Amino acid sequence: MDRFRFPDDLIRAQQEWHATYRALAVPRPRRTAELRRRLLRLSVRIHWHPFWSSPAGRTPAARVELRQRAVGGRARGRREVRR
Repeated sequence: MDRFRFPDDLIRAQQEWHATYRALAVPRPRRTAELRRRLLRLSVRIHWHPFWSSPAGRTPAARVELRQRAVGGRARGRREVRR
């Protein structure tokens, strides 16, 4: 079970952020200015999302779990192994 209940739009924004970052990380990416602008817009959307004003969102662990869940839930798999 997940520790935090993230809104779908926040998870989607984090997933899009990672996809955009990966697109910028390839050698000689195309449309770099467009990708950088998109990365900045997504960063702002994630940073100022109302979830972070809720009690659950005030912990640093929530931000870590959001990133892990967006990348593919690797942390979730590790927790299940520990049980």
